[in-house]
Amino acid sequence: MASRARLVAQGVAIGLVALLFVLLAWSLLHDDGGDLAKQANRGDRPTAPDFTLERLDRDGELELSSLRGKAVVLNLWASWCIPCKDEAPYLEQVWRSRRDDGVVVVGLDAKDFRSDARRFADRFDLTFPLVYDGPGHTLDGYNATGFPETFVIDREGRVVAAFAGAVNGEEERVRLASAIDEALST
Repeated sequence: MASRARLVAQGVAIGLVALLFVLLAWSLLHDDGGDLAKQANRGDRPTAPDFTLERLDRDGELELSSLRGKAVVLNLWASWCIPCKDEAPYLEQVWRSRRDDGVVVVGLDAKDFRSDARRFADRFDLTFPLVYDGPGHTLDGYNATGFPETFVIDREGRVVAAFAGAVNGEEERVRLASAIDEALST
């Protein structure tokens, strides 16, 4: 009798685990998400969370909302991130080629050491504005899941597109250029 009760208990436990697995899979497949990137990529244009952070590239602070009226390419990065190293020269190119159009590239370094971030900026000759959030508190507002992540913000402070991972391939670069054009059109 004890072995039969044990078998029934094991069957129930296996059934519960299977049910939890099915629920998890269903949730992942049917999640529209509430995070900023998903909202933006659905076309909802959520407001970009404002921040005021210490500058890495010079003295002072930068407040995101002070850039209203410009299109902003906000790149979340860290010096230890390999894909960030791959995309840094391209973001510098975007900055140099589009700043006269009203585009500002902003690099937000997080979960990093200030000295390492400055060495990274020097190594890649980054001239666009850089801010520092050592502990990464700003990442929560953007629902960042890793590095790098890039958000294109329109002139009114709304996110028009988001990129998880490096913007390195031709497809991503075309999409970024299109998002910048859309952000400038508002």
